[in-house]
Amino acid sequence: MPKNKSVLPQVVSEDEWRAAREKLLIKEKELTRALDALAAERRRLPMVRIDKEYVFEGLNGKASLLDLFDGRRQLIVYHFMMVPGSDHRCPGCSSFVDNIGHLAHLHARDTTLILVSPAPLSQIEPYKKRMGWTVPWFSSNGDNFNVDCGAGRGFGLSVFLRDGNSVFRTYYTTARGVDRIRSDFNFLDLTPFGRQEDWEDSPEGWPQTPPYTWWRLHDEYGD
Repeated sequence: MPKNKSVLPQVVSEDEWRAAREKLLIKEKELTRALDALAAERRRLPMVRIDKEYVFEGLNGKASLLDLFDGRRQLIVYHFMMVPGSDHRCPGCSSFVDNIGHLAHLHARDTTLILVSPAPLSQIEPYKKRMGWTVPWFSSNGDNFNVDCGAGRGFGLSVFLRDGNSVFRTYYTTARGVDRIRSDFNFLDLTPFGRQEDWEDSPEGWPQTPPYTWWRLHDEYGD
């Protein structure tokens, strides 16, 4: 909460609030249509064939890129930042995974979502168990998959399409492109105080801290 509790949104009548809300709704609908148009353009992006043979390791052993589709036509890969041998556990990547819903909804549209990290499976599995995640998580340890996709030793999100036994890469994003997918950030963006980070354009006196500094693993926040 703000240190000065008087720093709050203006209090108005129900009619004034409704008029202001309707004015903002016009802009929200314009943005929705713009996002729909952007998604339509994204669906028309060209794609590139993946001929390199990558090798991954999962709970059931070695797997190819084609295996990661699990029989579906589309594959979304979140490149989870986990460096081999490092004790660092990325709170941003972890928050992203915390925000993933039930995968059945993606499967219903012939789409698989998985995590891939360059760390070995022996490093991945204990952390996955600690976090209570069920999203399939594969190791690309010893392979250049993350580097070739543009994620390097960091994070990102890649999309692939399968046509028979041929695999194509159709999309990649990172940074704010991944950020916008997180439901917690989208929920906070609907609130008066927003994400409460100092890059945001908020009224003077609103509670704000530098980004990243408040992020924690979900079992480290305490009460």
